[in-house]
Amino acid sequence: MVAEEGKSVREVGDGPGLVQVYTGDGKGKTTAALGLALRAVGHGYRVLIVQFMKTGEPYGESRSFHHLPGLELRSFARSCLINADHPEPEDFRFAEEALQFVKERTMSKEYDVVILDEVSIAVKWGLIDPKRVVDMVKERPQGVEMILTGRYAPQEFLDMADLITEMLNVRHPYQNGVLSRQGIDR
Repeated sequence: MVAEEGKSVREVGDGPGLVQVYTGDGKGKTTAALGLALRAVGHGYRVLIVQFMKTGEPYGESRSFHHLPGLELRSFARSCLINADHPEPEDFRFAEEALQFVKERTMSKEYDVVILDEVSIAVKWGLIDPKRVVDMVKERPQGVEMILTGRYAPQEFLDMADLITEMLNVRHPYQNGVLSRQGIDR
């Protein structure tokens, strides 16, 4: 069902929002979530994507999605890789800001689909407590679809999920020295 002009899908009664988790060591978790976002926007849904462990650039989605009405993409991270063994105070601050932003925007009832990209990594590295994410997801307004991505999805995420997809790394170009390619991997 396509939302009427100026109304969210929830307001026109398009069912309960489910919880989806994309995890595993294979490539494609964020890509799957972005594909879902593209599909949802095509049907008039309003979509929020919050990237927990990525800056806006140089990822292609940050360049493309600014042109799609009904889609908001926000990134919360430093412009460098995080040391998993010794995160900086700024890493904790960004993760907290991302979680608060998601909570406020989700509770505003502005969005039909909310994607928490790489939230499982933020939990794995101890930047945020998985219980806080679970509580936020459980408190969301009816009808909001939530997608949580990232390797190492904690059991708490799996326990609340309606759909779990595990990406399996069978073969990856990185294993043969092929680095991240613009337009394909980032």
